[in-house]
Amino acid sequence: MMIRLSQKRYDKLKLYARSKEKTVTQLAEDWIDRLPSPSIDDESTPLPNQPNS
Repeated sequence: MMIRLSQKRYDKLKLYARSKEKTVTQLAEDWIDRLPSPSIDDESTPLPNQPNS
């Protein structure tokens, strides 16, 4: 899997991770884990910034 970021954003993320004594992966996983889980009723609603299926 790959996520594309500008070098400026990646550097900012690395600095933030270092300040929190975490890896970039840990920050991403923490953020993803805090996202609400879509319910079955929400399946027809696309997630933000995602193309329609």
